[in-house]
Amino acid sequence: MVLRAYMAAMDGQDPDKALELLEPDFRFLIALPGGQRAGESREDFAGYIAGRAAVERTHEIVRHAVDGDVETVYGFVIEKGATTGAFLSAAQISPAGLMSRYQSFFTTDFDLVDRP
Repeated sequence: MVLRAYMAAMDGQDPDKALELLEPDFRFLIALPGGQRAGESREDFAGYIAGRAAVERTHEIVRHAVDGDVETVYGFVIEKGATTGAFLSAAQISPAGLMSRYQSFFTTDFDLVDRP
């Protein structure tokens, strides 16, 4: 599952490795409580990564699904051992096995499922 590999890269010591999983014309939308970020290229996403605050953050995936060329994951964001909110993310995977589109929603106000 490409989306799992992407999240693992974003949580790792070198989040720029996530760029290796993206098509050059990658399009994305990331909706956060403080606003949203969008872009239309791998370079736009590199700018997003560069602007993220460096914190101890992991994405704990508790549900996942694949339907054709679309992958979805649901889970919780953990920062320094504390749950900060929940996310629902989806990606379209290209024939080359890379993410061509990505949409993610993060909320601190609602959990779709209980955290195990």
